[in-house]
Amino acid sequence: MHISILNFDAFNELDSLIALGILNRIQTPGWRVTIASPTPQVTSMNGVTMHRHVSLTEASQADAVIVGSGMKTRDIVQDPEIMSQLQLDPTRQLIGAQCSGALILARLGLLSEIPACTDLTTKPWVQEAGVEVLNQPFYAKGNIATAGGCLASQYLAIWLIARLEGVQAAKDAMHYVAPVGEKDTYVQRAVNNIAGYLPEACISN
Repeated sequence: MHISILNFDAFNELDSLIALGILNRIQTPGWRVTIASPTPQVTSMNGVTMHRHVSLTEASQADAVIVGSGMKTRDIVQDPEIMSQLQLDPTRQLIGAQCSGALILARLGLLSEIPACTDLTTKPWVQEAGVEVLNQPFYAKGNIATAGGCLASQYLAIWLIARLEGVQAAKDAMHYVAPVGEKDTYVQRAVNNIAGYLPEACISN
């Protein structure tokens, strides 16, 4: 099981690395979480340089993909060389977008009939792309999910875990990273945000 998180120059660390940390709590054999980018290394909006594990082309073959957010997303969607490498397909992949990552999904035509969640800065750009923006942290339809607000990245992560490993595995991962003394509250809130968007088979696991 390969899950890849896409990062571009000026990426937001919270948007990508929170999801990376939660997803890596799963210890199932063969479970693999990678960072993908268009270049061997990218630098975050706060000056943190990160080396990629895989290319965007390799990430496009992953079982699940999270499209990360950043300050240069509007430039990214105007770059045909980068966009042509993103061969995402919800018929064979779970696809999530964090904050301005929704703009990339919109440009790829994946949100043509799906409302989205995104951050307040990106909201007007996503609306300009013809996508309805919801005033909530998480939304999913079928195999596509979006989250708005840096800390909503936890919902994308546990949605993916619930879809791939079941709700109990998602609860366990969230419980591990939640603050001491607030674990049950964090777990319940996270589950409440994703439960309505899960297939029945996931909920029974």
